[in-house]
This record gives sequence, structure tokens and C-alpha cells, in this order.
Amino acid sequence: MKPNFSLRLRIFNLNCWGIPYLSKHRTDRMKRLGDFLNKESFDLALLEELWSEQDFQYLRQKLSPTYPAAHHFRSGIIGSGLCVFSKHPIQELTQHIYTLNGYPYMIHHGDWFSGKAVGLLVLHLRGVVLNVYVTHLHAEYNRQKDIYLAHRVAQAWELAQFIHHTSKKADVVLLCGDLNMHPEDLGCCLLKEWTGLLDAYLETQDFRGSEEGSTMVPKNCYVNQQELKPFPFGIRIDYVLYKAVSGFYISCKSLETTTGYDPHSGTPLSDHEALMATLCVRQSPPQQNPGSTHGPAERLPLMRVLREAWTELGLGMAQARWWADFASYVIGLGLLLLALLCVLVAGGVAREAAILLWTPNIGLVLWAGAFYLFHVQEANGLYRAQAELQHVLGRAREAQDLGPEPQPALLLGQQERNNKVQ
Repeated sequence: MKPNFSLRLRIFNLNCWGIPYLSKHRTDRMKRLGDFLNKESFDLALLEELWSEQDFQYLRQKLSPTYPAAHHFRSGIIGSGLCVFSKHPIQELTQHIYTLNGYPYMIHHGDWFSGKAVGLLVLHLRGVVLNVYVTHLHAEYNRQKDIYLAHRVAQAWELAQFIHHTSKKADVVLLCGDLNMHPEDLGCCLLKEWTGLLDAYLETQDFRGSEEGSTMVPKNCYVNQQELKPFPFGIRIDYVLYKAVSGFYISCKSLETTTGYDPHSGTPLSDHEALMATLCVRQSPPQQNPGSTHGPAERLPLMRVLREAWTELGLGMAQARWWADFASYVIGLGLLLLALLCVLVAGGVAREAAILLWTPNIGLVLWAGAFYLFHVQEANGLYRAQAELQHVLGRAREAQDLGPEPQPALLLGQQERNNKVQ
């Protein structure tokens, strides 16, 4: 590879709000989105909330001359909503479905049915191995009383671990998507601190777009204005994150967002704003790689956020166990009532009333059983994530006692090597 090697990448990311029958002007917006992507000719276009297979096939056909490679990540009942369109050949593909993703009985929210996931595609561009991740985390419906916080923190940790374990052969790592988290939120800090990913908005040399980089803004006609009332400039919940390893250096030359309307037609492409980033990859000596060293001062934010995440997952696990215990009591009471009804029917006492109560009581027991099983599964999922965090914190404490701590993003890899030696 030449010393003056340089690779330029233009990236597009958008939560395109493509819910069949519910999203306004969906067909028209998909048509305009296809026209816009063809005109701009990005290297990669990453989309979230493309729930309709018909919309994906429409875009795939429309974009095929410009983006010959495309993939729709399918999962859950209604799909993950994730898809990618690439100007370059895709070498490898896989996806990971998050263990926890809301509650099936919260039907009006619908996240559980979507099978939220992270998709991975691997590109080989002029000798550079590029791992591209696209994801969509659980929505935040009430910031003051966020019942999904533990799930979103667990998803953020799961995402960080997935990136950590699948990017070891990559030269460049790129993560795009709707994280449904503000920059200062626990899950967002956990993700960035553990993986070492950089935020394009904070790192770019040239930003153009909405105030404070917001990706949901009040001036967008599709946005719920009441939800954004506490945020006059909007909120930033969609991201382009990146890092380079193995002797490469990456920088964000420019980042642009739409500002509540389509640059060409004036009406929005979605209720979210699009992100358009221009990244530059250069070869550099390993010691110049900003992600290769972490001093004690730099480790402090990581340790703090790991402890906070551990605590939050513990709170979520306690809540899940409480609901599981509640369901078990309901099951017990329901079974006792069923036994009593059987005695009444057998004895001929209040026979008709007992028969009438039989069906709803069985329904109650079955519902409570499903409720119990779900929350036991939830508690186990939170416990697993918390146990992983506990292990990382323990390794960090050992490293502090024994000497200089290894790079946070490589702690698990170092342990795996130690286990092989043993």
C-alpha cells in the first residue's frame, strides 16, 4: 500500500419511518428517497425502519444501477427494519438479534414485535477491510419514566460486545443507526467508551445542518411537537460512529444533516433527519493510531460508565424478578380457584356459576404463565449482561493491582488468550 494512500467514503444514514398503513405519505417519501440516493451516489446508504418488504424491493430495483449490492436484515415478526445499499460488493453479511427488546404486552409500542437487531456487512476497499454496522435500538417513550432504560442499556452493551468480537480483523469500523439515546445517556456513553468509537458530529471538520446536530427537529412536520417541547432545538439520537485500527487513521471531513425538509422538494424524507458523512481513511504508523493507547486518566470515564451500567441492569433485573414473582402468585391463586371450581362442579353446588368461571380462570392462569416465563427470561437476559460487566470490572481491578491495565477494548481478547495458554 502506498505511503500516501487515501480512501474517501460518503455515507448516508436515515431512519426512514416506513411503517405500513401508519406512516404518512410513505409511498411518496420512498420514491423521493430513491431519487435522492441515486442523485447523490453515496458509497453506502444505511436505512432503519424500512418495515415493508415491498418498499425494500422497490428501492432495490430503483437503486440497482447506482447501488448494485443491497441487503434487508430480517428478524422478529415484522422485521428488523434494517437494510443497506452499497456501491461496492459486500463480502460478508451477518446479524445479531438483541436478547431484550421491550414487552410483548405493550402492543401500542410494538418494539418487541420488530426484532431489533444489528446488521454487519464487510467490505474490502482497495486493501482496507471495512466492517459496517447498522442498528436500531429500543425507543424511549417517556424520558421521565423510562421503563425500557435497562433494556436499552443491555442492548448498548450487547452491541458493543458484538462489535468488539466481530471487528478484530477489520481495519476500519463504522456504526450507523438510530440509537434512541441522547449523547449523554448511559447506553450511548457505554457504547462509545467500550468500543472506542468516535462521534462524527463531535469530530468533523465541517458541519452543516440542524442546530446541535439534532436528528429530530421541531420544524419537521412529521414530528410529534409535544414530545420535543422540552428540547427547542430537537434531539440527537441518530449517529455515525467510527474508528480505525491496525495502522490506519480515519477522519470525518464533513457531516451534514437535513433540516426538517428534503433539500430538493422541501417536504421531509422522514420524521428523522438524514445524516450524510464524508470520511477519509489514511495509512499511518501504529503509534499514531488514536485508539491504540489509554492512559489512567482516560480509563476513569470507562470504569465509571461500566459501574453505572452494572447498577442500572441490577435495578432492571430486580424489577423483572418482582413481576415474575407477582405472576407466580397469580398462577397459584388461579390453580387454587380451579381446584375449588372442580369441587363445586363435582358436588353439584353452584354448578352453573362454576362452569361459567372455569374458562376465564383458565385464561388467567395461562396469561399469568406466559407473563411469568417472559419476565424470567428478561431477568436472565439482564443477569447475563450484568455478569459480563461484573467480569470486566473484576479484570480491571486485577489489572490495577498487577500493573498497567490493558486497553479497555482489548480486555476480553487478552483474557481469551490467557485461557488458551492455560
